[in-house]
Amino acid sequence: MRRSSHQPDQEVTSFNWRVVKLLLPYLFEFKTRIFFALACLVLTKVASVYLPFILKDIVDLLDTQQDNRIYLVPFGLVAAYGLVRLTIVLFAEIRDTLFGRVTERAIRRIGLKVFQHLHRLDLDFHLNRQTGGLSRDIDRGTSGINFLMRFMIFNIIPTLIEIVMVVGILFFNYGIWFAIITLSSIVLYVAYSIYATDWRTRYIREANKADSSSNTRAIDSLLNYETVKYFTNESYEADAYDEQLATWEQAKMKNRLSLFALNGGQALIISCSMTAMLALAAYQVTYEKMTLGDFVLINAFMMQLFIPLNFLGFVYREIKGSLANIEHMFELMLRKPKIEDQEHAAALNLTEAEIKFQDVSFAYDEKRPIIKNLSFTIKPGQKVAVVGESGSGKSTLVKLLFRFYDCTQGQITIDGQNICQVTQHSLRKNIGIVPQDTVLFNDTLFANVHYGEPQASADSVNAAFNLAHLSNFVSRLPEGVETVVGERGLKLSGGEKQRVAIARTILKNPQILVFDEATSSLDSQSEQAILSAIKEVAKQRTSLVIAHRLSTIIDADMIIVMQQGEIIEQGTHQELLMKQGHYYKMWQLQQSDQS
Repeated sequence: MRRSSHQPDQEVTSFNWRVVKLLLPYLFEFKTRIFFALACLVLTKVASVYLPFILKDIVDLLDTQQDNRIYLVPFGLVAAYGLVRLTIVLFAEIRDTLFGRVTERAIRRIGLKVFQHLHRLDLDFHLNRQTGGLSRDIDRGTSGINFLMRFMIFNIIPTLIEIVMVVGILFFNYGIWFAIITLSSIVLYVAYSIYATDWRTRYIREANKADSSSNTRAIDSLLNYETVKYFTNESYEADAYDEQLATWEQAKMKNRLSLFALNGGQALIISCSMTAMLALAAYQVTYEKMTLGDFVLINAFMMQLFIPLNFLGFVYREIKGSLANIEHMFELMLRKPKIEDQEHAAALNLTEAEIKFQDVSFAYDEKRPIIKNLSFTIKPGQKVAVVGESGSGKSTLVKLLFRFYDCTQGQITIDGQNICQVTQHSLRKNIGIVPQDTVLFNDTLFANVHYGEPQASADSVNAAFNLAHLSNFVSRLPEGVETVVGERGLKLSGGEKQRVAIARTILKNPQILVFDEATSSLDSQSEQAILSAIKEVAKQRTSLVIAHRLSTIIDADMIIVMQQGEIIEQGTHQELLMKQGHYYKMWQLQQSDQS
């Protein structure tokens, strides 16, 4: 069975002004720059429209010369022609330079906003996301924003200005037929471009969807490199990836054929309109109703008009494609996280670090409750351990404490404050965790530990290394603390990664500590060393320990035994053994396994 790589379809059936509206605040951050850029734009178009008149005068003057004398006037006009051309280029460059800062700042602002928003989204979103496709959507979205902002302002608007000026000049100087042919051909060209572009937008979406799917598949496979090797499924992965690429190939083929149909139709309209204009102009010259210079001027106008108009077709197509690309990115930005701070939520005021679970119930799915009416208290400075079979809800307690999810019923309080009524930042700032599955950044050992408290000094980081019993391990590495751990920490063993996680939490120095199977990947010798370090660090701190190996929590102030989301026993290690209940059976089973 193939792993699903479905991406949401990006429907763009009409020009999405909502997206444009969302971009405007970023666009107007530099109002002065935009004003001067638009001024340069207008001057560029005025100069462009004036250029054919100089060409007409040159041709007319040369046409009327009856001898070989060198006149200064034609050379003056030639110089003026060159100067105007230079002016057009300079104004265009100044315009692009001024507006470049606007575009780059907008992309920076939007990119940061998307990044921050993704971190605000709930855990469910990140558990269900497909990293490769998401990364590709964001990349295409920011590229689309760049194109949309630049070309909509500097190609569509100036082209429309030029069309109005040229049609007006042709009407007043050469009669209504020249204006009618020009205007009708432009209207036909634009109407065909819009219709054909809307028709082929679905092929753009299909190509983008196939591109995201193939990228998702490739990244998913590479992230699970070891699993692929364990099961010798290289050929299976290659076939699955090739299947995605084949879908992409077919989508790109349809995209290319539809582009051919669009470009062919546009070329036909341009050719017919230019032929009609030049035929009418040639007729007028033949019967001396206009000069040869007028013929050249009309030809220059048509060439000058249809070159940007042809580019306008390309721009419109790309804008439609860009809107299709950035649609999903803006949908991400508009997506509301399930877990949000209440309005005017206060920061957690931590005094004694007492934690209470009061009649807590929770279910990921209403049909399958995970936690059922659970109540217990972790008093200040206490170490409370939670044990139970897999699926009993132990790790869910950690997610609820960190407020990755809200309780379905009941409440969790810290020093009497409901965690749903304080800011998530202040809550998580005061809790440190050593997770069961430690995922590290593709950076150095030092950077990964320093991540626990980015403002900490190098001496504090080194002290955390010592407390986590990492110093001997680091001393054996050629590059020491500057050793790069690889993507997700794959260059380290499970035990080494957990010790890095412990060092990171030690550096954070929180009042509340959570250990979620913190020693599950350690050998017996390392486990004892880490347990002594944890015991030292946890002194006078409130600790919640999720444990599988019961030998690691015999010193806990209270042990809670869970089964199917409910507390079935609680007490100290000795008290639970004396009851000879569920905990006693677990203890005996683990002792027999170790013997």
